[in-house]
Amino acid sequence: MTTKIQIKSPNVRYTEKYIEAQYSYHTESVSRDESMYTVTPATTQFTFRTERAVPKLGVMLVGWGGNNGTTVTAAVMANKLGMSWRTKTGMKGANYFGSLLQASTVCLGSGPEGDVNVPFRDLLPMVHPNDIIFDGWDISSLNLGQAMERAEVLDWALQEQLRPHMDQLKPRPSIYIPEFIAANQSLRADNLIQGTKAEQVAQLRRDIGDFKQQSGVDKVLVLWTANTEKFCDVIPGVNDTAENLLATIQKGGEVSPSTLFAVASIQEGCAYINGSPQNTFVPGAVELAVQRGVFIGGDDFKSGQTKIKSVLVDFLVKAGIKPMSIVSYNHLGNNDGLNLSAPQQFRSKEISKSNVVDDMVQSNPLLYGPGEKPDHCVVIKYVPYVGDSKRAMDEYVSEIMMGGTNTIAIHNTCEDSLLASPIILDLAILTELSQRITFCTETDPTFQTFHSVLSLLSFLIKAPLVPQGAPVVNAFFRQRACIENVMRACLGLPPQNNMQLEHKMQRTLLLNREDHVLKAVATKKNKVVHANGFHPLSCNEVNGYKIEKTEH
Repeated sequence: MTTKIQIKSPNVRYTEKYIEAQYSYHTESVSRDESMYTVTPATTQFTFRTERAVPKLGVMLVGWGGNNGTTVTAAVMANKLGMSWRTKTGMKGANYFGSLLQASTVCLGSGPEGDVNVPFRDLLPMVHPNDIIFDGWDISSLNLGQAMERAEVLDWALQEQLRPHMDQLKPRPSIYIPEFIAANQSLRADNLIQGTKAEQVAQLRRDIGDFKQQSGVDKVLVLWTANTEKFCDVIPGVNDTAENLLATIQKGGEVSPSTLFAVASIQEGCAYINGSPQNTFVPGAVELAVQRGVFIGGDDFKSGQTKIKSVLVDFLVKAGIKPMSIVSYNHLGNNDGLNLSAPQQFRSKEISKSNVVDDMVQSNPLLYGPGEKPDHCVVIKYVPYVGDSKRAMDEYVSEIMMGGTNTIAIHNTCEDSLLASPIILDLAILTELSQRITFCTETDPTFQTFHSVLSLLSFLIKAPLVPQGAPVVNAFFRQRACIENVMRACLGLPPQNNMQLEHKMQRTLLLNREDHVLKAVATKKNKVVHANGFHPLSCNEVNGYKIEKTEH
C-alpha cells in the first residue's frame, strides 16, 4: 500500500486502513432586510476518513457495443498494452487525454521553485483505468471487434492491433422496448432479454452476479451509455415511490429500459450512472437508491459543446456582460445522431442541454431581473457522412455597455466518443473513490457517506442530479473546484484560495516553513529586511526588492 502524497500535520493521521483528517469547514449564513445584508460566519469541524485499499473495479456498460462502449474499452486495452500506431501525421501512442483525473493537475502548494502541481489522480488512492475490467450489455450481437469497426472511431492501424483482443468480448443480451428509442434502431436489436419486466430485471441481477464471480472484481459499477430514450412521465401510483415502481415492474407497467437497469443495479448494491439525457431517475428510483444506500448519478455526459458553454457563459456573466441569445447547432453522423433524429429522443437531449446556463444567470441579479434569462435554442441534425466527428456551431450575443452588443461565434469539431470515453472513466473512478470516503462532525460523531444522489459528479454531467433541495451548479470552475476541495479536505488541507498574499506585499511576508528554513535578505533604497524562515520564491526580484538566499 503506497501513498504518493504525505501530509505532515497534527490534523492528519495515517493508519493501515485509513487516511483520517480533521477539517474545518467554513460557511456563511446571509440574511437581508431592506437596507443591509448581515453575514454570519460559521465553522464546522469535520473528520474525514478515506479507505486506503484500492479495490479491483468492474464496470458494466449498458450499450457496450456502441461507439462509446467500444471506444473506452479499446482505449483502456491500448493503454494497458502500451500500443502505438502510425497515422498520416506520424506515430501516436495510447494516452488518457481528456480525463480530469488522469490528464489534469492540481496545485498542491508552494515549494522552493514556486507552485507544485501534481496529477489529480495522486491526491488520494484511486483505481487506475488500466486496472478496470469491462463487461456489459447491448441489443446488438456483434462482438466488440466488429462493433469497433462499425463505429469508425479509431484509426485502422490501431484497430488491427486491438482486433484479436476485442473479438473475444461479446455483450450480454439487453432490454429492448421499441417505444422508448427511435424506430431506426430496430435493425440492431438481435440480442435481447426475453420475458416480463420482472424477469428481465431478475436476469440483469444474475448478469451482475455472474460477472462479479467470473472476473473476481471486488466492486461492480453499472453505467448507461446506450441510446437516448424518450422522457418518461412521472405518474402517481406508478413510479413516484420505490414501492410503486417495484409494483409497476411486477405488473409489467410502463418503465423505461434505463430505469429497469437502474433498479437491478441498485438492488445488487451497485452504483448506477446515467450517461444519457432521459429521466432514468424517476422519483421511485431515487427513493430506492436512498433506501439501499447506493450511489446514483446523472444525467448525460458533458463532453464538448455543453462543456464550452459552461465555461463561456460563466466568463461572460462574471465579467458583467449580459448574454441575451445563445444558439447551438449540431450535426453528427454516428448512431447517437441517428437515434436523436426522432423527435421524442431529441427532446430529451434538448432538455439536458438547455438548462446548463440557468445557475450562472441567476447568480447575477444586476444583469437579469426576476425570471429573465437568455433566449436559448439547441438544434441537432443527423448527417451520416460526418460519422463520429460532430460539428457544433454556437453564437453568443451579449449586451454590453450603453446598449452595445458583443457577438461570439464558435465552430467546434469534436470526435464525440473520444471526448466521452475519458468521462466514462472519470465517472467510474470518482464514484468508486466516493464509496471509500466517510465523514462525521463534532455534533454528529457517527460516520456517514455522501448522499446517495452523488452530486460530486456534476463536473462530468450536462444535467446534474442533486439531492432534493440542493442547488444545481453547472458553472465549470465551481464544479471542478468542488471535486478538488473535497479531496483536499480528505487530506486536511484548506481550499485553494488563490490569494497569493506572499506575492502582494510591499515588504517581505514572513512565512514559517519547517521544510525550507532559509535566511533571506531583501534590500531596497538602502533599506534591509532580514527574515529567518523566509518562504523562497521562484523569482529573485519582487516589487523592486532584490532577494538573496543564504545558508541558514
